[in-house]
Amino acid sequence: MTDRVRVARRMFVWARQRSGRTVADLARRFPKLADWESGTAAPTMRQLEEYAQATHTPVGYFFLDKPPVETVPIPDFRTFENKRVATPTPDLLDTIYACEQRQEWYREFAEAHGADPVELVGNMRVSRDVIEAATQMRDLLGFGLARRVEFPTWASALSGLAEHAEEAGVLVMISGIVGANTHRKLNPDEFRGFALVDDLAPLIFINGADTKAAQIFTLAHELAHVALGGSAISRPDLREINEASETEQWCNQVAAELLVPMASLKEEYERDNDDLTNELERLARYYKVSTLVILRRIFDAGFISISKYRAAFDEELARVLALSVERASGGNFYNTQPVRVSKRFARAIIADTIEGRTLYRDAFRLLGFRKTSAFNELGQRLGVA
Repeated sequence: MTDRVRVARRMFVWARQRSGRTVADLARRFPKLADWESGTAAPTMRQLEEYAQATHTPVGYFFLDKPPVETVPIPDFRTFENKRVATPTPDLLDTIYACEQRQEWYREFAEAHGADPVELVGNMRVSRDVIEAATQMRDLLGFGLARRVEFPTWASALSGLAEHAEEAGVLVMISGIVGANTHRKLNPDEFRGFALVDDLAPLIFINGADTKAAQIFTLAHELAHVALGGSAISRPDLREINEASETEQWCNQVAAELLVPMASLKEEYERDNDDLTNELERLARYYKVSTLVILRRIFDAGFISISKYRAAFDEELARVLALSVERASGGNFYNTQPVRVSKRFARAIIADTIEGRTLYRDAFRLLGFRKTSAFNELGQRLGVA
């Protein structure tokens, strides 16, 4: 007779709820789940391991008497309707842990190569004037309006800002899934991005499942967190007017000024244009940002009332979503994977592995794939193999 594993029944319920799944979702694979949760039956060790995998739960947790209290391991600035966001999901936690591992590797790599501290990290305070802070960041990143003219669209400008941030020493990772698991899509309602601050290996992660319209603002927002020198997880919302904390307000204001300088907007904005949509599109093409960012800056400039702004924002968001019909993350692996793990990071670890200082198994784990052929091909495409 196969031995059964004794598990506190509350642990089955907790693991299921933590994963966001229902009994019905899991019933086909685990027909005895209802009995496990009621305590009238117990799983085998293999069944328990499979259930742990299905719910993205460390198997050791099932041997606890009660569920552990899980918290986000970095300062949490997320709010939803001015309330703190609830318990983190396994998808968020696993994403943070994976990024922390990549950051740890890159810091050791940077130290070994005598890298200097990244200039952007911790060079500002929330007391710093927003316009001055944004101007300094824009100059340091080399991402002024003159540079943005070279990008054909604001979507390509997002990639450009990420590349400029990486050139300045920041690892930028943009992904809509957990690791390489396309079945675990990240939820933008839970978080839009986070920053892991380190003087040699600052890292920004952007939720790629979010709209492209939101991602460029989130990236600018997280860059402001890096400039403040503090790690943070955020859910910046352009629609909201009164954010919960002084830090988030400052980061939002700096991000907006970085992307659309107020002095410039006041000169460019055509008040006599009765068609707001046309004006938003015109200015979005000029500044290479989304129309939603432009709309927020028009409100910040005092050109429209708060009631008109919120109504226009909801209408514009619906229009943008309908036009974009954004495609799921996918496409060419060799194009998407370097973006998911940071091109700067990918180049470094591939080169270090080829030179024999990093084990291939460690490189595969941190890069998110298993095939040597993929490793070699990615290295060639990135110019390091």
